[in-house]
Amino acid sequence: AAPSIIRISDDGETLIAADTPFVRFDTVSVAFPAGAFLQPSLAGEKALTQLVTAGVGEASTVLDAFCGLGTFALPLSRHGAVTAIDQNGPAMDALDEAARTLTGRRPITTKRRDLMRDPLSPAELNAFDGVVFDPPRAGAKAFAAALAASKVPQVVAVSCEPKTLARDCATLVAGGYKIAHVVPVDQFVATSHLETVVVLRRDP
Repeated sequence: AAPSIIRISDDGETLIAADTPFVRFDTVSVAFPAGAFLQPSLAGEKALTQLVTAGVGEASTVLDAFCGLGTFALPLSRHGAVTAIDQNGPAMDALDEAARTLTGRRPITTKRRDLMRDPLSPAELNAFDGVVFDPPRAGAKAFAAALAASKVPQVVAVSCEPKTLARDCATLVAGGYKIAHVVPVDQFVATSHLETVVVLRRDP
């Protein structure tokens, strides 16, 4: 069949919609709201997902902060219960709807919250044995400070901005974390931008 236009949007506003577009993460279909964030390549997304899930390891309760549509939350739910938080309401609604269809996985709880202005407290973070955070280019200064004061044993930081990632990781290291490994992912082909995954752990 010939390709057809499903939706035309301008700056997040839907102008024409013939149907609802869907994207798939870890075999799960998620409705794609206008203006929602996606990784720029499937190969990059696959590499990041593998690094994140390996970094979290056997954690049974996982926080996915700045989760978007659930790129990491959905595969993480294969092994642990996931709390997925983002300020984007349509993305949270889409992930919540998709999570309700899951079978054979641990539950995903979605919460809408602006983690830049209202980061979780150390006490709230202590409910998790693994935390993943993938903030915008500005990084997660306040969130990292709260995390540094927590007792979460393992953290995976993902970022497309090395400068703010270095700042946030320095905060975590000052709070007692040790960097286990750093992996760059060159998914922004023909640009100077670089995605990076950092795994940090506390000594038991």
